[in-house]
Amino acid sequence: MKKTALIYCRVSTTKDTQETSLERQEEELLKFAFEQGYIVDQIFSDQHSGYEMDREGLLEMLNCIKTEKIAAVFIQDETRLGRGHARIALLHVMKKYGVEVYTLSDQGPIALNDMDDMVLEILAIVEEYQRKIHNAKIKRGMKRAVENGYKPEKNLKGKGNPEGRERLDLPIDQIVSLKENGLTFHEIAVTLQGFGYQASKATVHRRYKEFEQMKQG
Repeated sequence: MKKTALIYCRVSTTKDTQETSLERQEEELLKFAFEQGYIVDQIFSDQHSGYEMDREGLLEMLNCIKTEKIAAVFIQDETRLGRGHARIALLHVMKKYGVEVYTLSDQGPIALNDMDDMVLEILAIVEEYQRKIHNAKIKRGMKRAVENGYKPEKNLKGKGNPEGRERLDLPIDQIVSLKENGLTFHEIAVTLQGFGYQASKATVHRRYKEFEQMKQG
């Protein structure tokens, strides 16, 4: 069973003469992907600078990578994906989602130099520690909440509309209690998320302000 791949083509300018280059890239990459044993699901292209991340074709491709089971991305050469910091950031995303990057210039998987490998490894380590820190914040917030009288078995109702049409049912008394005990709105939001409430920092802040206004009224 052949694996699914995407093709990404890019030229730097919007001149009409660049259309031919995009077509050539597409034709060559379709053939290359077939030779490597992949089925091409979609083809994305941009006429934009490689230093920029705000590229319509690129963003659509990244969304596809995040939502579909994509095994590889085929590009003409590493600069087609991006240049400078954008290139490293995109390579990191590909690695994170387990997507192999093939380049026509390398006639196979992209050939990274030692510096690239080191930077990508550092980014992976940093991201992993950020995840651990976030989880530690949730654990800390939940512990402080329970210590301050929060009872999840009484307050967790598991309600709310995932489509966002209804007002989120949040335990305002617990928000007030946690705020009075020194937690920031961000910490309160993270704590509530740990108990199953999908509340953002902005929502928690808004509910607390509404409570204050009602109290004053």
